[in-house]
Amino acid sequence: MLRTPVWATASLLAVAISLAGCGEDKAPAEQASAPQATTQSEPAAAAPETVNSEAAQAVVKHYADIAHAVFSDAHSAALKLQEAIDQLLANPTDETLQAAKDAWLAARVPYMQSEVFRFGNPVVDDWEGQLNAWPLDEGMIDYVEGDYQHALGNPGATANIIANKELQIGEDKIDVSEITGEKLASLNELAGSEANVATGYHAIEFLLWGQDLNGTEAGAGQRPVSDFIEGDGCTGGNCDRRRTYLKAATELLVSDLEEMVNEWKPGADNYRASLEKESAENGLRKMLFGMGSLSLGELAGERMKVALEANSPEDEHDCFSDNTHNSHYYNAKGIRNVYLGEYTRIDGSKLTGPSLASLVEGIDPELNSTLKSDLETTEAKMQVLVTSAENGEAFDQLIAPDNTEGQEKVRDAIAALVKQTGSIESAAAALGISDLNPDTADHEF
Repeated sequence: MLRTPVWATASLLAVAISLAGCGEDKAPAEQASAPQATTQSEPAAAAPETVNSEAAQAVVKHYADIAHAVFSDAHSAALKLQEAIDQLLANPTDETLQAAKDAWLAARVPYMQSEVFRFGNPVVDDWEGQLNAWPLDEGMIDYVEGDYQHALGNPGATANIIANKELQIGEDKIDVSEITGEKLASLNELAGSEANVATGYHAIEFLLWGQDLNGTEAGAGQRPVSDFIEGDGCTGGNCDRRRTYLKAATELLVSDLEEMVNEWKPGADNYRASLEKESAENGLRKMLFGMGSLSLGELAGERMKVALEANSPEDEHDCFSDNTHNSHYYNAKGIRNVYLGEYTRIDGSKLTGPSLASLVEGIDPELNSTLKSDLETTEAKMQVLVTSAENGEAFDQLIAPDNTEGQEKVRDAIAALVKQTGSIESAAAALGISDLNPDTADHEF
C-alpha cells in the first residue's frame, strides 16, 4: 500500500478528515515488523554530526527509565485491582463490585501509557496480547444475549468456558474443568481466531461489567453482583466457576506485568540491557517508531477509525465499561511522554530527563516547536472526548450513525494524530533516521 509522504500537509489532513473506507473485520490487523537492530555488515545511515552520540545514548537510557516506571506503576495498580477483586469475592455487594470496577479503571491509566513501548520493542509486542487483546467475543468466556455480535466463523464465540467443563471446537474437545491462568492463556486465539481472548484487562472488564447491551445509546454493562454469590442467590449460573475465572485472570495479569517490570529493570541481564548495548541510532529509531506507530496505525486507525466508520461499539476499545475515552487519552499521553522525556507517576511524582525534544531542539528548534504543538493539539482533541464522556456522551454514542457532531469530535482527534505522525517522521529525519515508516495497520489516511 502506498503511504502518504512525510511532507504532505493540507492534503494529508483532508484525507484524514474524509476517512476513506476500510474493512469491518473484528480481528486487529497484523502489526508491521518492529525495526531490527542494524549490524556492522549493514550499517544504518549515520546520524548528523550535530547529534552527540553520548547525548543520544542518555536519551535512550532515560526512555528505559520511563518504561520501567510506567510498567512498575501498571503492576502496582494491578495489585490494587487484585486486592479489590479479592474483597469482592470475599463479600459480594454492590459496594465491593463498584470498588473493583474503580480499581480496574485506575489500573488502565498507567497501562495505556505503556503501549508506546510496544511498537519497536519486540519483548513488549510479543507479550502484550495476553494483557490487552481486543475486541473479544465475550461468549467464549460467559453467558451472553443470544443475538450478540461476534466474529463470523468463530467456533469459540459461544463456547462459554464458565458454563462448560469441556469445550467442543470442531472435532476437538478441550478440557476446561480446572480454570487456571495457564489454562486460560492456552485458550487465547483458540481455533485460530483472534477474537477468542480469554485473558487480560478486557476479559476482567467483561467479568466485572458484563455485556454492554446499549448499542450506541447511553450506558455501560450492568452485570449484577449476584453473579458472584456462592450458593443460594447466584444468578447467571456457575457462580463458583465465574469467581474462579475472575481470580485466575487477575492473578495472571499481575504476574505478566511483573515479568515486564523485570525486563526494564536497570542493572539486570534483560531486554533493557540489550537495548542499551545497541547503537544510540537504533534506540532513537525504536522510540520514534513506537510513537509514530501507536499514533497512526493503532490509535488513529485500529482504535478510532474502525469503530467510527462501522458505527460499531463492538469495536471500541473499553467497550464493556465505556472507558474508551480515557484509554485513547492515555495512549496519546504515552506518546507525548516519550518525546518530552517525562512521566507523572501514580503517586504524583514526576520523572524527567534527557529527551528526544532536547535533541531535536539542538538541530531544528522550529521543528521541535511544531511537534510539541502537535502533541498538545492531540491531547486537547482527546480531552474533548474525555469531557464529552464526563458530560454523559461516551465514545460509543459519539460514533452513532446519526450523531454528526459527535463523529466530528472523533474525526478531529484522528486528524490530529495523523498530523503529529508527520511531524514525528520529520523529527526522525532531522536526527538522521530515514524511512521511519510507522505502522499504518493497513489503514489509509
